[in-house]
This record gives sequence, C-alpha cells and structure tokens, in this order.
Amino acid sequence: MKILITGGSGFLGQYLNIELIKRNEILTLYKSNIGNCDKFKSSKTDITDYPAMENVFKDFYPEVVIHTAGFTRPEACHEENKKEVYKTNVEATRVLSQFCERYKAKLIYTSTDLVYDGNGEGMLKENSKLNPVSIYAESKLKAEKEIAETFDNYIILRTSLLIGFGLNHSRNNFQLMYDKLKAGESPKLFSDQYRTPFSLLDASDIISQLVKSDLKEIILNFGGSERVSRVELGELLCKIAGFDKGLIEKIKISDIPGFPAVKDVSLNTEKLRSFGFKQKPLEKAIEEILINEK
Repeated sequence: MKILITGGSGFLGQYLNIELIKRNEILTLYKSNIGNCDKFKSSKTDITDYPAMENVFKDFYPEVVIHTAGFTRPEACHEENKKEVYKTNVEATRVLSQFCERYKAKLIYTSTDLVYDGNGEGMLKENSKLNPVSIYAESKLKAEKEIAETFDNYIILRTSLLIGFGLNHSRNNFQLMYDKLKAGESPKLFSDQYRTPFSLLDASDIISQLVKSDLKEIILNFGGSERVSRVELGELLCKIAGFDKGLIEKIKISDIPGFPAVKDVSLNTEKLRSFGFKQKPLEKAIEEILINEK
C-alpha cells in the first residue's frame, strides 16, 4: 500500500516511518528537522505550500495519508500567533482533506484528547462534551470539522498523552521525566491531571492496522486503557526502572500561572477495542519502552 506521512520527522511520525515501511511503500514529509526521514523515501515539504503538496499527490498518488504534521505542543501554540496556528493546523488540514478526496485517498488524522471538557470524572466517550481550552485544542477540533465537512473517507484519532523516547531531535515530557529520575533529580509532576497514557510503540502498531481496515467516517478515542495522574505515571516508571519515587515533586495545575486547566481527559477506548485493536497494559507498555531503548 502507498502511504503518505506528514510530520514524518515528528515525535510519532518517526515511529510511523519505522513501522509502516515493513509492509508498505511510504513517502514521509518533513519541514525543517529531518529526523529519521533520510532513511526512507522522503521530501522536505511544507504542508502550507499547497502547490507543492498537490505535486506530492500527483507524483506519489497515495492510497492512505496519515496526517500528524502541525503545531503539536499546546504551550508552543500559546506562544504563537493564533493566525499562524490556524493556518497550519486548520487551513492546511482542510486543503489536505480536499486533496485526499480528489485523489481517492483515505485520511487518518491525529487529533487530541484535549478537545474534551476536562472538568468531569474522565473516561470520556467519543460523544462526551467538547470544551477545548487552548489554542492548540481549539485548532485541532476545528480541523476535525473541516475534514468531516469535506468527505467521508477519514478516521479521526483523538490521541491521548503519548509516552516513549523521542528519536533524534524529538522529545516529550515522559523522556524528560525519565532523564531527571535517572540523574537523581526531581521532576515536577501534576498530581491533579489525569490522562490515559499511550505508548508510541502501541500507537504506531495500531495505526499500521488501521491503514488496512475498512473503517471510515469515524472518530476514535486513541489512548491507553488506564487512567492515571502524571504523578502515578512517574511512580510506575520508578517501580519498573528502579528509580527513587521520593524524587518526584508533586505539583498542581494551579501552581503554573496561565497553564490550561485540563484536569481529566482520560479516554474510554471501548470503541477502539470493539474493532479488534488492543492496547497493552500500562506497566507492560512502559517495560517495552525501556527494553526498546536499550
């Protein structure tokens, strides 16, 4: 199968490159940092350069497009001009979905769990209340709507907190937490924010299965099966890796002025599992992450 990956040098994108090349022909796009894209058929292409993007479709003619590119860090979006965030996250996604319709390609789009209202008790279903409280989440929800208004051959993945080790230049909070604990330093972790952490290894594997599925015109919660706070995630990492959990400094969301108050966007993933896609238990997923790193 011919698969186009946007954001191929990103946190998830680099894992998708590795996983999808096993059984498919891929073309992976990057904007600035090349990551591991140099090991695969790749192109330095800005997704907001629409003539260049159409040339990619004309030349490669993908059967599936996995769209992960854009502004992906909520804090970075907060610092950016809103117009620029919307240009990349919303407008470019609309145009990309139009290309998918024109060239008969399925679109798999990675959205975010942060589109939900985080003021309840979590384990949210796909039809739960939506309440994005950051520019990032707002732009991702708007992009979802642009896709759904364009055509029906799409899968939208409301992606939870991804955990694992970034490749090359990419980093995330899990890796920063691991590095601090390993060095005997104290990571500051929220005791009052709950998510359903999802291993990068699991996520890329399930996306590789979704590529082959007949699913379309569907939104899926895309996360792990266990609801934990950031502190509980850190304590589990300490248990598995043999770190001192006493190093963890517990903080509250309110301790960081201006930080979006999203307390619980843990995901109910029964719908994902109903189609035969299964996540590993969190402890096993972390063990696999650590083994894979060695």
